Amino acid sequence: MRHSETLRLRPPRHRVERRAIAWWTVQSSLIPVPTMLVVGTLYLLIPPARFVFGWILLAVALPGIAYMAVMPLWRYRVHRWETTDQAVYTATGWLWQKWRVAPLSRIQTVDTVRGPLEQLFGLSGIKVTTASASGDLKIRGIDHRQALDVVEHLTRATQATPGDAT
Repeated sequence: MRHSETLRLRPPRHRVERRAIAWWTVQSSLIPVPTMLVVGTLYLLIPPARFVFGWILLAVALPGIAYMAVMPLWRYRVHRWETTDQAVYTATGWLWQKWRVAPLSRIQTVDTVRGPLEQLFGLSGIKVTTASASGDLKIRGIDHRQALDVVEHLTRATQATPGDAT
């Protein structure tokens, strides 16, 4: 079997953790919710300007709430990942979706990534740096312990894979 047949672009098998929905929801609320609170407070405190603040509140609240309601669930449906002894597969995005496959021979580094919100939800991310102009592969929203296991597996597998990642 030829190498290109082995590493075909296909949807990865594993979903991210269901907790990622809550993580993405909180993340998506960080701009619209404080803005709505400030504009809502100004609406209440400055009666002569209620007309203007009312429209501003609607302009922020409607798209903000729609984004917070739709984006996390949509991303959960799309985001997938998988590692094999030959490659790392990812599917990411929500409006602009991207499938990627990186052969282990092209991997240069494997890192875990954990922001404060990810830590709060017990989640982690993995950043796989490759010898590619397309940039890193990122797997976000997986269980922290599982991420450590995946990094360990990828580190062992890439060390055992011939090639120089260039």
